[in-house]
Amino acid sequence: MRLRLWLGLGLSLVVVSFVLPRARAASPAPTGAAAPAKEPAWKAAIPLIPLPTPPLGSNADFSTLSFKVTPEKVRLGRSLFYDKRVSIDATESCATCHRPDNAFSEPTPHSTGVHGQQGGRKSPTFINEAWTIAPVFFWDGRASSLQEQAVGPMANPIEMGNTHEKVVAMIGAIPGYHELFLAAFGDDKVDLARIADAIAAYEATRMSGNSRYDRFEDGDLKALTEEEQLGRSLFLEKAHCAECHITGANFSDAQFHNLGIGWKASAAKKVGGKLTRDGFKDLGRYAVTKDPKDIGAFKTPTLREITKHAPYMHDGSLATLGAVIDHYAKGGTANPWRDPSLKKFTLTPKEKAALIAFLKSLDGEGYADTAPSAFPE
Repeated sequence: MRLRLWLGLGLSLVVVSFVLPRARAASPAPTGAAAPAKEPAWKAAIPLIPLPTPPLGSNADFSTLSFKVTPEKVRLGRSLFYDKRVSIDATESCATCHRPDNAFSEPTPHSTGVHGQQGGRKSPTFINEAWTIAPVFFWDGRASSLQEQAVGPMANPIEMGNTHEKVVAMIGAIPGYHELFLAAFGDDKVDLARIADAIAAYEATRMSGNSRYDRFEDGDLKALTEEEQLGRSLFLEKAHCAECHITGANFSDAQFHNLGIGWKASAAKKVGGKLTRDGFKDLGRYAVTKDPKDIGAFKTPTLREITKHAPYMHDGSLATLGAVIDHYAKGGTANPWRDPSLKKFTLTPKEKAALIAFLKSLDGEGYADTAPSAFPE
């Protein structure tokens, strides 16, 4: 009887010796213990995501670029692109004029900058521009890289009204940005070159492709309707569109052409019987090169996502695709520097509708994004 009692007590002690420590480990933390640190909201708003896969019809290849595009650099660039603190009064960001909903263009004839100032041009899109035929950016080609294009507006008095020095100082004063620069570049130094590089990396990921046109060219002959296929033929032949809007990833020759947009003969003076360039309020490419052949010439824009870019032309003067076709059909607006490659043509109402339908088939996917809900602190 005693032996059984001692054995029972011994087993009980063994059980207690294992149970009690477990009970103590699961007990609540003492009052006043520090709670785990909560991750800042901005980190969740700017996640690190893999690089996108280039869509069908895009010639994108990140390994061919002169600068590295990494998920860490894109995350930083995305934050900078949408952060309004880069403007002098924290009211404007890159996305103010390059709106995601408009395929990174804008729905107004002219851009609006700080203090409500109106620019003279409409912001062009940059989708697919990392792999452009020629490294010229803006309507007049004054920038020779995506990086230069990215930071130019920051110091423009009408656009963001800031200085590059103040932008660097502002970004450098935010601890959260140092964390993003460290991840993107290996150390947390903040300078203009890195800001430009990061924004360019983000812009490079905004690609458009896998449109119905792309699927048709890839062998899916049912991807385009009969009307759209008629429009494709007109685009390539009768309407001469492909001479400048060459087919491919960008539908642009990245060259500059005078179409007579903005020309007012009544404003031009006559010297020696010839009209002067005063008929153009905006001289276009000429302001950069000072070459007379570039007077009134502007870069050929991409036709990708064309339905989201209205109104059209550098000054937003043509409200619809129909108006654009009419302008080309008449051979542009006559002026002393009009591009000699412009040719008049005539389309029936059915053909015009078909050409518009084809242009709409160029809308694709791959560029979409939304602004982060929070930014580094």
